[in-house]
Amino acid sequence: MTGKSKQTMQVAQKAFEHFKQGLATGKWQAFFAMLADDFTFTFPQGKYQGSHQGKAIAEEFFTYVSQTFPAGIHVVEVLRVTGNDKTVIFEFRDEGMLRGQPYKNRVAVSFDVCGEKICAYREYFGSDGKSN
Repeated sequence: MTGKSKQTMQVAQKAFEHFKQGLATGKWQAFFAMLADDFTFTFPQGKYQGSHQGKAIAEEFFTYVSQTFPAGIHVVEVLRVTGNDKTVIFEFRDEGMLRGQPYKNRVAVSFDVCGEKICAYREYFGSDGKSN
């Protein structure tokens, strides 16, 4: 791993810890603090399907996630972490309650790192929401 790759991984790991805390508790402030002002994110479905730019809409999105899962989403297992000089991908299983029903999923999220900030986020998932 190059020096740049190592630094990218360290920043992404820190952001992922804050991300997991936000999912579990709805407390996103530490994660938001790591987002670049021109942060972009891509989400695969629903109200926020597609690509979006700006920290404000990202804060709106992650707050919406917490409103959708008021008891939180819990990362139960990190399956893989891989990265290069700019991007780190985390593949994990998560669980929670969605509209009173058990929710389970297998998710991959990609963080692009710019210096000490996360400048882009992409999320991918595809299970039926009941298995992972």
